[in-house]
Amino acid sequence: MTPGTLYVVATPLGNLGDLSPRAAELLRSVPVVAAEDTRRTRNLLSHLGASPRLTSYHGHSDARRLEALLEILQEGRDVALVSDAGTPLVSDPGAELVAAVRAAGVRVVPVPGPSAVAAVLSAAGLPADRYLFLGFIPRKGAERRRLLARAATEEWTSVFFEAPGRLGSLLADLAAEVGLEREAVVAREVTKLHEEFRAGSLGELLAHFGDAEVRGEVTVAVRGTGQPPEPPDRSEQAGVLATALLAEGHSRKETVRMVVEALDLPRNEAYRLVMALP
Repeated sequence: MTPGTLYVVATPLGNLGDLSPRAAELLRSVPVVAAEDTRRTRNLLSHLGASPRLTSYHGHSDARRLEALLEILQEGRDVALVSDAGTPLVSDPGAELVAAVRAAGVRVVPVPGPSAVAAVLSAAGLPADRYLFLGFIPRKGAERRRLLARAATEEWTSVFFEAPGRLGSLLADLAAEVGLEREAVVAREVTKLHEEFRAGSLGELLAHFGDAEVRGEVTVAVRGTGQPPEPPDRSEQAGVLATALLAEGHSRKETVRMVVEALDLPRNEAYRLVMALP
């Protein structure tokens, strides 16, 4: 039996007119649609007059749901994967499913269309020939600080997604890490009735949005430095790595070899550094 095809289908961010004719035709014809939120997708399918079997597939779906979808495909039926809005897998669930489907030898076909990242960058007025997409960053902790620090030194524009109730916190943390004067754009409700693009310095945006009651989907783009980041200090990296290797019980000879291989340091330099450690 010839297996079906998994179609990864981009759906509108808000304006239903943005759904491509190809995507609309596909959603009317596939027997199964796997959706992040079946309630939201049901509205879209109703608008199209489509009536496939609708099943949920989201970030908390267990392995049994993945296996059930894989079984459907192996039985020869096609499946369309959609997220709540925009392009699936871009800060949305689905990567594990796509990887498993590919590993099983089943065809995966993208049906491109709306993307919040592309839409915002196209209208933000910030350099977008290259960019760093950071999506939804953690609410707190070391990983949040690491990603904010990455945006501070990034040569290219950085793009974040954020929940409306946490926009003020993101802008405050960005301003503290990047600086109040760095140019940025906040985009809200893109393609919807109350679409808003507000550009300015992070200080100005924080003053506007900091205490405001914000609604709708939010994307934040921050201008990069325009300069390549300073190369890391390999000697400092080597010292940290060598100390850790020695603590793990490696001999100094083994540590020298591993530092040379990991950091491409000259052997003499690695030897002097390792031998100088206590």
